[in-house]
Amino acid sequence: MARAIKVFQVDAFTQQLFTGNPAGVVLGAEVLSDEEMLGIARELNNGDTAFVLPPESDDHEVRVRFFTPRTESSFVGHATIATQYVLSSVAGAAKKLRQRQKAGLVDIEIRGEGPERRIAVRQPAPVLGRELNERERLAVLDALALSTTDLDPRCAMRIVGSAGNRLLVGVRGTKQLKQLKPDFNRLTTLSAQLGASGHFVFTTESGIDDCLTMSRMFCPAIGIPEDPVSGNAHGLLGAYLLHHGLLQAVGDRARFSGAQGHYQQRPGRVDVELEFANGALAGVWIIGSATMVFETTIALP
Repeated sequence: MARAIKVFQVDAFTQQLFTGNPAGVVLGAEVLSDEEMLGIARELNNGDTAFVLPPESDDHEVRVRFFTPRTESSFVGHATIATQYVLSSVAGAAKKLRQRQKAGLVDIEIRGEGPERRIAVRQPAPVLGRELNERERLAVLDALALSTTDLDPRCAMRIVGSAGNRLLVGVRGTKQLKQLKPDFNRLTTLSAQLGASGHFVFTTESGIDDCLTMSRMFCPAIGIPEDPVSGNAHGLLGAYLLHHGLLQAVGDRARFSGAQGHYQQRPGRVDVELEFANGALAGVWIIGSATMVFETTIALP
């Protein structure tokens, strides 16, 4: 019997078509094998495609698997924004729900109504990993075509996160971001050597009035040479900025906005809220808009 699979193309972290970070969203994915999911992800050729599945237990309302064109991912921020935008469009999803994926559970809030609504995704407080040693630091600089003088002296190169971790690299300004010439083969090798699945390069001199940071991200080891706009990495960045005294809490929250994608002509914006309990970081909210590009149906045998 033929299977009809609903597929949506969504631009996340933007309200303007053909900007932000594109993601595929596939509904009714329980009829697909792992090989078919990977095949659809390769065919759509987005950085990530989300496959929506029924819940497995009563601790969540929806289950999602994420595939790059090369492999399965534990969690993807922009594809989660895209997924929940689709579900709130076609299924009238609840304003608050819980989503399960390979990395565990995240809480979702739909904030606002209609095309202006925003999707907020809460993750646990990320793990602050180790700082790179001098040899590793120089290898990363060489792979990005940077020098020591290009670096922000306040920002140590540090791995942040557990599943889906990133190496965070702070540079002095947008001039350094623009001049980056990543060697993707070397970055792939370094990912394996360092234990970091991607390299997130940022500056706190964004040049945009309401954005604290501007950034670029390179993840060739997982099949994404340059990711236009990363929600997950901005959540990690929030914990990093807080730890290094570059972001201050007001009451029980700390907030900032980050810009990304400008050097790929896909500008987008991620809003981040850090949530505290008893004086400690308790969770990170990644918040973004989205817009629907198209929807279609794929017929499978």
